[in-house]
Amino acid sequence: MTMPDIRKLVPHSGQMVLLDRVISADADNLCAEVRIHEGSVFAGETGVGAWAGIEYMAQAVAAHAGWVALQRGEEVKVGFLLGSRKYEASVAEFTLGSVLRVHVLRVLQGDNGLGAFECRIDIVDGHASAATATVTVFQPHNVNQFLKDGNVG
Repeated sequence: MTMPDIRKLVPHSGQMVLLDRVISADADNLCAEVRIHEGSVFAGETGVGAWAGIEYMAQAVAAHAGWVALQRGEEVKVGFLLGSRKYEASVAEFTLGSVLRVHVLRVLQGDNGLGAFECRIDIVDGHASAATATVTVFQPHNVNQFLKDGNVG
């Protein structure tokens, strides 16, 4: 199956789309790829600090939500990262030239838009499970109404 361009799946633009492509997706899983290079957002002299992994995970979750929406014939909507639990990284940074695979697995999805995902970042030809976390997200049914008055309906 051919995957849509990542920019069609996440409600970000320009350089803030940190992922390069989606490798695979289904109803509960998504695997995305990001190549670390000198022009990467957050890059320093030798790479990107592993702390940025939480944003890679959050964007992979957003890509999953976008992929699911497109499968249903719906438009991609904005969501919010609520937080993470137990973000652990076995590396201090993702070095220049490395290729990361960001895996997300939906473990909870409420009718109210709340969700939880188990996330993992592997370095291709390197560390399996270079970073892991549980990410919680919220996608309101009507984002404009939510931003206006906090109403989640």
